[in-house]
Amino acid sequence: MASTSSAGGTHKHLATARDEWLVIGASSLGTVFEWYDFYLYGLLAGNISSQFFSGVNEVTGFIFALAAFAAGFAVRPFGALVFGRLGDLVGRKYTFLVTMSIMGLATFAVGLLPSYAAVGVTAPVILVLLRLLQGLALGGEYGGAATYVAEFAPAGKRGMFTSWIQTTATLGLFAALLVVIGARTVVGEDAFKAWGWRIPFLISIVLLAVSLWIRMQLAESPIFTKMKSMGTTSKAPLTEAFGRWVNLKFVLIALLGAVMGQAVVWYTGQFYALFFLERILKVDGATTNVLIAVALALATPGFVFFGWLSDRIGRKPIILTGCLLAMLTYFPLFQGLTRYANPALFAAQAAAPVSVIAYPGECSFQFDPIGKNKFDTTSCDIAKSYLAKAGINYQRVDAPAGTIAQIKSGETTITAPDPRVVSGKERKDAIAEFQGAAKKAIAAAGYPAKADPATMNKPMVVLILFIMVLYVTMVYGPIAALLVELFPARIRYSAMSLPYHIGNGWFGGFLPTTAFAMVAATGDIYYGLWYPIVVAGATLVLGLFFLPETFKRRIDA
Repeated sequence: MASTSSAGGTHKHLATARDEWLVIGASSLGTVFEWYDFYLYGLLAGNISSQFFSGVNEVTGFIFALAAFAAGFAVRPFGALVFGRLGDLVGRKYTFLVTMSIMGLATFAVGLLPSYAAVGVTAPVILVLLRLLQGLALGGEYGGAATYVAEFAPAGKRGMFTSWIQTTATLGLFAALLVVIGARTVVGEDAFKAWGWRIPFLISIVLLAVSLWIRMQLAESPIFTKMKSMGTTSKAPLTEAFGRWVNLKFVLIALLGAVMGQAVVWYTGQFYALFFLERILKVDGATTNVLIAVALALATPGFVFFGWLSDRIGRKPIILTGCLLAMLTYFPLFQGLTRYANPALFAAQAAAPVSVIAYPGECSFQFDPIGKNKFDTTSCDIAKSYLAKAGINYQRVDAPAGTIAQIKSGETTITAPDPRVVSGKERKDAIAEFQGAAKKAIAAAGYPAKADPATMNKPMVVLILFIMVLYVTMVYGPIAALLVELFPARIRYSAMSLPYHIGNGWFGGFLPTTAFAMVAATGDIYYGLWYPIVVAGATLVLGLFFLPETFKRRIDA
């Protein structure tokens, strides 16, 4: 690939349009593969919960499965430090070949991992270790791919070029959805729950081989090659990036004024929406996957459009507008999902709202980190535990001390057992009788056990999901170009990777776990939305005042 430069820092790195598309295609395809691997776990959280966390109660098991999903995100900043340093020392190309290999092998191993029933607690321990390896690998992959493509891109086209890297996360999710849907269709739902969920993980070994071969055809980034030949690469990129205030302040600005908000908008639109449909609204997994896949297919061109637009009007206004729209519309959008995905549930919530009348001092936080608490020592816990497990939206009404907790739906009131006067088998029988009575009363009030596909307004559900993914394309399409342009070439891989992966790994990756824990604690199925709304709002304010515009900057210095 030819490389020349002209005055003013305008570079023509590529000899032909074919070379441009080779760089974009090969870099993007490899990153698609890595996101495919990473997102399989999120899509199959329900199956993984039953296979590897069956030793705890159902609600805790699902939150544990989401926590293990988030574990991969937790270590991404450490992967950014390790592989970012390598990328600034030895090169962009070879570093992301290493990260791809780690990701592929860890994903393949998940498909071979024995279940909790077979080997006990060893299974979830190994699963979490594999997730940590995936997170480390992803922490090094994104920064390398984004930096590599941006350093090849002609001036004035970096937003559009790097936006193809931004599509890879969604395309990886889309590919994972298609494989999961295909496996479910071929083997049947029962077989898929038993063993078919392993198929998408095992297929990754083939994708790994293809992606590695394609990336091996690429040359090193021209900017890094030039720095290497001139001896101007950084000898201590981490110290230079994070130990000097002139660079560290832009790391903090990038994190708080851009990436933090981008991350929560992304994970709300593509993951929390999926979990909300399946877990809260009781839409079956296959239908949920199809609805999300259609919305992703329709909205994905938005990444390239907003990347292209950011080359003309700037990165900052597009990203912050996406955060603002998300803040203003998340509550009505998720309420709309309830209305159109499960109309019976929406109607029941309006006609016969559920409340728990109890003394607040007897009400525990409904999350059990060690799987030993059955929430049966107070009447309030017994009532709340049933509703949390059933996924029923409720409000708590405070009552005086000594009050026996009651569940009220419409005109019907059911009193929970008082554990202070019953124990042993008598308590167990009383709880079972109470749960049966509560189930009948809630069903009689119109609360469905599952969403009815016949009454679902699928076009409206897809439209709502499309809007949320469109917000994702606004905040995510221009972010790679912004991060590349914020930092000097000699420390770029390290400096851009850390804020990106703290934002997306921690603020974004922990979003589903945090939001569902908030829902379990309050009984309000929409309460978890306060997390992305508050974070996006903070980014909007900080970004307006501190985030610089970068789209006209040179990146070869």
